[in-house]
This record gives sequence, structure tokens and C-alpha cells, in this order.
Amino acid sequence: MARIAVIGAGMGAMATAARLAVAGHRVAVYERTATYGGAVRRFERDGFSFDTGPGLLPLPAVWRDLFVKTGKEPLEDLVDLVQVDPSSRHVFADGTEVRLPNASRAGVVAALDEALGAGAGARWGDFLVRAREAWDRSRRPLLEEPLWPNWSVLAEREPYPAVPHKRLLRTRRAGTLAEVGAWELRDPRLAALLDSHALGYGLDPGAAPASAAVLPYMEFAFGTWYVRGGIRELARAVYERCVARRVEFHFGAEVTGVLEKDGRAAGVELAGGTAAEADFVVGSGPWRLDDLVRGRELYGDEDVEPGPEGMAMGRVVVCLALRGAREAGAAHRTVVHAPDRQAEIDAFGLGEPPVRPTVRVDRPDDPALRPDEGHESVVLTATVPSQTRYDWTASGAADAFADRMTEAAERAIPGLRERVLWREVRTPVHTYEETGAEGGGVPVPALAAADGAFLLPSNSTRVPGLYAVGGWSHPGGGLPHAGMSGALVAGLIVEGPDFRGSQ
Repeated sequence: MARIAVIGAGMGAMATAARLAVAGHRVAVYERTATYGGAVRRFERDGFSFDTGPGLLPLPAVWRDLFVKTGKEPLEDLVDLVQVDPSSRHVFADGTEVRLPNASRAGVVAALDEALGAGAGARWGDFLVRAREAWDRSRRPLLEEPLWPNWSVLAEREPYPAVPHKRLLRTRRAGTLAEVGAWELRDPRLAALLDSHALGYGLDPGAAPASAAVLPYMEFAFGTWYVRGGIRELARAVYERCVARRVEFHFGAEVTGVLEKDGRAAGVELAGGTAAEADFVVGSGPWRLDDLVRGRELYGDEDVEPGPEGMAMGRVVVCLALRGAREAGAAHRTVVHAPDRQAEIDAFGLGEPPVRPTVRVDRPDDPALRPDEGHESVVLTATVPSQTRYDWTASGAADAFADRMTEAAERAIPGLRERVLWREVRTPVHTYEETGAEGGGVPVPALAAADGAFLLPSNSTRVPGLYAVGGWSHPGGGLPHAGMSGALVAGLIVEGPDFRGSQ
């Protein structure tokens, strides 16, 4: 039985802890804040409750696997998991609206044809066929296996089979997601639909490779799910599973260094000078681990280089407490698209929040989130530059952007502003406080191609016994990826460096 110290109580870290505890190891988690869950947080006030992190759960099979492997219990026995239908409603710049059925390719094709005109559904359906091919080619190396030593193969190969496009006597293939939308979907509304999936993961569609097509494919193939009581309930269930497997949690315990003995990780040093010995140490992002390991390189020249956290995109979340009941038939999620897609993308490049952003509006039909049936809790989310690139602490900056988000959301909820009792505005500054991510950036999923710009560093480091878990390491950000990250790190510790991934 090995002693294992886990730094942080994010979703990936807890997934690692639970799996290692079931394997017979003694696991202790050291979390500098007062609670678990990382970015999966909840804000509560006056009987209202809001998810301030992810609002929906894609690919729940990852978390089903965790609960079966750590206790032979279905996830559905521990949380009330429901499939959202429609998966999303979209309000486009020209006022066109469409509701997309959940996990029904035929239904989506029919809905797009009816809303956008004959042929729109077929173009989206053909895109999903190509996206499936990209998924089949990249799923295992990017989600289910440790990062390949010859990771450059993933960097060089574009798994998305882009359609040849003739332009100025030349034949080209889309290299970015924005080009896929422009050249293959050939409708600004379909392109905006595609862009919204990238934005939801904190990706700039103009920079994301064509392989990011796997992100909408995941939703349309495997469905979109909600946990009653909010996604925070998933974090609670994972935490309670860890406790049931005798994982020790130490909250308010800031790790200030990684101890070494005979050239390998040997425990952690805590604020105040106390130490906790361990045979293995599992930490979060490479940049934070690098600060904790003194005088050692975590990765070599041939490894994937950690990208600067602060240059990643962040999120502004606006929690709205509303008077008045949620109307019958309201969609759980509505995406209100920016009136000028290119202006939004250009603003990201300049490190500025868009003047008129794409806004995701979450309206769960969940009595647990509101004081009574005469009120409603709504969450607005927009992708923005992080605190590193834009000063969200400047006087009026956060409120002015929240005003613009609310104005945009009124296209989805007429009369919204008149219903607001109060609001809570959360910026990348809050993300930094809760997760420690530099600038409050949000980690993006690992993606193939683009010369490796969207690959994340390996879970193994050059310090024996020291591993990295969570969104800033392979396989990147997102709830499914966090769960797989935990499975990969646990496998590397239990089975050793020859571990080849989940089965």
C-alpha cells in the first residue's frame, strides 16, 4: 500500500483519489480553499442557487465508469441525471431560431431544414459524419491513453477529413474550425452554431483546428445531460465517493512545495512548514507544479511544452435572480449568437471582451434552484479574455459587460431586465481565486493537429513519483476530460509506465 498526496480537490484530482483508494492505497487530498470541486462551484443567496461552472454534462459515460469502478454503483443511483431536450435552442443574429433535439441526428437535420431552409440540415448532417471520423481517429489517443511519447504524430495529422475547397485557382482544405464553417457549412447561421461549441469550451473558433469538430460531435452523438440540483451535485457525489473509500481531505491546506528524497517525489510541504510524507504526489497544472518543485525540470525539450495559463480564455458568469415563474416549455439552454461573429473573434485576438458577445442562457427547470414557483434562477455565460489580458477589476468593467450580456439574453427571454431582483457577476478573477489558474483562464480540451498547439503536457513528469492531473495536463479541460485525466493518472501509478490506457 502506497501513501499518495494529491494537491487540490478538483474533479480530476478527486477522480484520481477515488480510483487509487479503491486500488488499496492511502490517499490524502490537500486543498487550499474551503471546498472541493475546482471550477464546479455553486453560488447561493436568498433561496436561489446557481451553477457557476459547467451547466451541462456531456459524455456522462466517463463518470458512470468512475462510479462503477470505485463501488459498483450506477451514477444514476447517486445523482438524478436527466437528458435535456431540446439539447439547445439557438437564436441567430438575423432573428432565426431553432431547437435542436437531443442525441437525434435525424431530428436535428429536420429541425435545421425547417428553421434555416432546405439543405441546411443535410450540410450539418454531412459535417457530423466527417466529425465522427475525426472522433474515431483521435478519441483514444486524446482521451483514453497517456500522451504518446511520439506525440508529434498527433500534432502533424489533422484527423478531420475536410472537404476540398477551390479558391483563386487553388484547392484548399479547412485548417480551422472557422474555415470549416465558412467553406463546408456555407450558411452564417450554421457557422455560428459550429462556433458556439468552440466558445463553450473557451476556444477561439478562428484559431481552433478543424479537429475541434469532435466537440459538437460529442454532444450530438452522446447527448447532453443535467444533474438535478445543479452540476455541483456531481462534484458532491464524487467527493462522497472519495470519503466512502477513506480518502482523507484537508481543506484550507495550501501546499507550498513538493518534497524529494533520492531524486523522487516524497511528499508535500504545507504552509506553516509542516510536511506530509508520501510515495507519490499528484498535482494540478504544470505551471503550479513547477513552482512547487525547486530546481528540477518537469518536462524536457522533446515533451509538449506547457502553454501559459493566463493566455487562455476566461468566462464571465452572471447569476440572475428573477421574479416571475419560468414559462412552460422554455429550453434549458439557449445560445444567443453575436450579431457580428467576426467582430467577436477579432476582439479575442486583441485581448478585449466582445462589444456584443455570444451568450449562453441556462434556465434549468429545477425547483431546487429557486425559492418557490414564483421565481426563477438563470445563469448567463460568455467567453472572454482572462484577467492576464484584460483588467476585470477596473472600475465598472465587469458590470458594463454584464449589462451587455443581459441585453443580449433578452433576445431569448423577452422582458428579462424588468424581472431581475438582483444579480451576481463573476469574472476570471473569481476563477483564479477558486482554481488558482493564472489569470482565471479556462483549460481547453486536447485537440490534434495545429502543430501541437492544442496538446497538453503529459500526466507523467521527469520527477519520478510526481504526476499532473486536471485540465492543464493531458487530456485537457472539460468535465469528460477531467474524469479521463483521473483514470489515466491512477492507471500510471497502479500499473506503472507501461500503462496503455483505459479499456
